[in-house]
Amino acid sequence: MRENKLRTIWKQGGCVINGWLSVPSSFSAEVMAHTGWDSLCIDTQHGMIDFQTAFSMMQAISTTGVTPIVRVPWNEPAAIMKCLDAGAFGVICPMINTRADAERLVATCRYPPAGFRSCGPTRAALYGGGDYQAKANETIVVFAMIETAEAVANLDSILSTPGLDAIFIGPNDLAISMGLPNSLDPTPWRQGGSAHRQRRLCQGDGRQGLRLCIDPQRGPHSGRGCDRHGFRG
Repeated sequence: MRENKLRTIWKQGGCVINGWLSVPSSFSAEVMAHTGWDSLCIDTQHGMIDFQTAFSMMQAISTTGVTPIVRVPWNEPAAIMKCLDAGAFGVICPMINTRADAERLVATCRYPPAGFRSCGPTRAALYGGGDYQAKANETIVVFAMIETAEAVANLDSILSTPGLDAIFIGPNDLAISMGLPNSLDPTPWRQGGSAHRQRRLCQGDGRQGLRLCIDPQRGPHSGRGCDRHGFRG
C-alpha cells in the first residue's frame, strides 16, 4: 500500500509539516503539493470546498508524494467514508468532545472488526494500491479536533480511545469556549495550561499532538520549530 508520510515521519520521531487548502481549486492544490509539504489538508468544514472539488484536489495532490488528508464538516459517517473512498489518507474531525465521539469517529474510519466502515474504496484502491482493503486500517490516520473546554476536561478518556492516532487543536473554538476572544494565536489558552496538558497527555498515551502555526518565525521553517513545544505537526 502507498506510504502515509505522516506515519513514517512520526515513526522516525519527526515533526509533520502540513499545509492547508481552503480555496476550491485543483490547480492550487497541485501547486501547493509541489512546494515541499509533508501533507496537505483539504478543508471541507470551513473551506469553500464541496465533495466533487475535494475529489479533484486529491487527484491533483496525487501528482506528488504528498499525503492528502481531509477535514470533514462533522462527525458524520457517510461524509467521512465518502472522503476515505475518494483517497483521503487522513481524516481531521471537528468537535470531538467525549470518548463516545472519538469512538464513533474511529469506528467510521476502520473496516470491521475494528470499526464499521463500509467496503467500497472506489478511488482509494487505485490511489492506495491493490492491498488497500487489507492495510487501510493501519495506514489511515485519524485526528480528533480538541476545541472546547469540554473536550479538554475529557482529554484523558478521549486519548484512551483505541485507534485514535492524533489530536488537532482548534484554537478559535477552544478560545471561545474558555471565554477568550477567538484567535488563531494559541498564546491565550496556552497560558491557561491547556496546551501543556494536551502535550503531556499525548506523550503519555503515545498519540500525536498537532496545532496550527501562523507565525513562520516560530513555525516549521525555523528548523521545524513546532516540535520544540512537544507537538508533532
